[in-house]
Amino acid sequence: MNTITPKSGLFLAGSCIAAIAAVGSIFELSSGQPDLGTQTTAIILALSIPLTGLFFVAAVKDARANIK
Repeated sequence: MNTITPKSGLFLAGSCIAAIAAVGSIFELSSGQPDLGTQTTAIILALSIPLTGLFFVAAVKDARANIK
């Protein structure tokens, strides 16, 4: 019973990438000298946190919709 479709796989990949961006932004901001600047790094962090959750929820919904 394989419920992971290419669509849900892309959503999971997006969730992983957004989570990595969030963690990286936190480390950059805590270092005191972010490479992209404080404002840009904060924007990346603010966008990546909700995107992580949205992509994950979308992947779970897609996988549940494909259960036979």
